[in-house]
Amino acid sequence: MTQATTDVAAYTRSLVGYGYRADDYYEVGREKIREYARAVQDYGPVHRWEEVAAEYGYPAVVAPPTFLSIPAMLANRRLFERVITGYDVYVQTDQVFEFYRPVVSGDRLVSDVEVTAVRTVAGKDLITVTNTFADESGAVVHIMHTTALGVTGADLDSGIGNAIERVIMHGIQAPSAAAGLSEAELLAAAPPRNRNRSDVVRNRALHNVIRFDDVAVGDVLPGRTVRLTRGDLVNYAGVAGDANPIHWHEGVAALAGLPDVIAHGMLTMALGAGSVTEWLGDPGALVRYAVRLSNYAVVEAASPSAVEFGGRIKSLDPHTRTAVVVIGAKSAGRKIFGLATAEVRLA
Repeated sequence: MTQATTDVAAYTRSLVGYGYRADDYYEVGREKIREYARAVQDYGPVHRWEEVAAEYGYPAVVAPPTFLSIPAMLANRRLFERVITGYDVYVQTDQVFEFYRPVVSGDRLVSDVEVTAVRTVAGKDLITVTNTFADESGAVVHIMHTTALGVTGADLDSGIGNAIERVIMHGIQAPSAAAGLSEAELLAAAPPRNRNRSDVVRNRALHNVIRFDDVAVGDVLPGRTVRLTRGDLVNYAGVAGDANPIHWHEGVAALAGLPDVIAHGMLTMALGAGSVTEWLGDPGALVRYAVRLSNYAVVEAASPSAVEFGGRIKSLDPHTRTAVVVIGAKSAGRKIFGLATAEVRLA
């Protein structure tokens, strides 16, 4: 590293408010939706067939709730490869999805990227990045807040940098320890701001959704067990564009202090969202989804790993006919989600 840890933290805090608009729009493709739905084991027919989506009132096949993590990763690449510096590895800790309009095939979305918070807890820097996605009319369809822990070489095996460089996918840069933006560049960068948020999610007619009058606080959702193999992780990495080798390379995982290869945090989040929308009946009735990761799911080479999902209704609002669902996830007896909630509309 070329900077002392204290300088890295100070520089990272100076980035709060820095932002930009991604260079190009992201066009949502039907086949990409299908690939992603298969990768996250979401078998809802609205993610695959136009005629079913039309029955639900959609103009095209619908993207699963966490689909926009793909263009977010593309839009954020510039930030994590060239702007935020001094860290060797990033570990995702929290994710919040705010839904304003369902994303469908054919959408052309632009992403505004902004560093919205940096805080230091127990000597570790937690960095929150917000992606705001807007459609061609300028209406916000989705806002995503990602919090990641910046880890420096002092907390890692000294050989991890070289190991990552040897195996990482071409075209992807490892996190940089080089000097970042100058003060002048920081002052010149102001994130674009979209304020016109679509109201489709809260106002569209619902189809095949659980009725508000048929549920009560404390009701338990049907459980769901998902099995993950190394092949599932490799497939998800390719579909989602997450090139981090801790999800498929045992040697790099060991250098990072992990017991074995682990499932992507975003993959487990997508599986959790799918368990809710499968019960709910219509993915477009999901208003907000938030997950704090507390542990990881180890995926061994010899056999599949099971992740068990469950949920219960925490609260109901009769005025908006919405419910807040608490979601649990466990693997090998360990809690994967520290706190996970979904706000949903009911019929």
